[in-house]
Amino acid sequence: MIQPVDLTSPGVAAPVQAAPAEAGLHGRVLDHLGTAICGGELAAGAVLNIDELVDRYAVSRSVIREVLRVLASMGFIETRRRVGVLIRPARDWNVFDPQVIRWRLASAGRIAQLRSITELRTAVEPHAAWLAAHRISHDDASDLVGLAAKMWAAGKAGDDQRFLSLDIEFHCGVLRASGNEMFVKLQDLVAEVLTGRHHYHLMPRHPHEEALQRHAAVAQAIQRGDGDGARRAMVQIMEHAFDEMSSIWEQNLNPHPA
Repeated sequence: MIQPVDLTSPGVAAPVQAAPAEAGLHGRVLDHLGTAICGGELAAGAVLNIDELVDRYAVSRSVIREVLRVLASMGFIETRRRVGVLIRPARDWNVFDPQVIRWRLASAGRIAQLRSITELRTAVEPHAAWLAAHRISHDDASDLVGLAAKMWAAGKAGDDQRFLSLDIEFHCGVLRASGNEMFVKLQDLVAEVLTGRHHYHLMPRHPHEEALQRHAAVAQAIQRGDGDGARRAMVQIMEHAFDEMSSIWEQNLNPHPA
């Protein structure tokens, strides 16, 4: 039997900080509901009541309708006659949407989200590096080497914010240089997961020297046109990231080992 949801329950997740483009009432309601759905506080099969949403958030029906339209476009909800607005199961969500990733990272499902994206990156980025070695322009290859050098400097200086920005730029640059339009579309996904790892302290406080060396190795191999070398170095980066997160996952699962 479908059960309506009590949106006044204290168990419903608090809203995450809205992205700049979504500031205001619409963004606040959208972030709150999106995070609550991703975190399971609003479970699949539950019914959302528009009038209750209007009262809870003190917004107009037009704002609620727009929020529901966006959630529907992400596969989060559907409207059924004589039933209302139903929350759909996670298998129906658009898990490649950067905003969905952001909500999942803000929810209790954070670790599972990081794991799935890291597995995807491990499958894609090494081949993107291989393609980049054969397709990148001379100027873009030089820029990539320069980015790796800037990452090294930021990492050694302990400038975490600078390093994060450069790390995102580096990995997105490799995806773009692959020349594969499908890979290029993963840029926002990579940016979200790297930002999320940093925001939720799911990465080392300062990058390991090995990680810095491997980014330089990727860039140099791409510049030389050495596809196999670029792929090997990127595989090492992905494996290192997976190892880092695995240890963090274990700490989260067992915070007080005997």
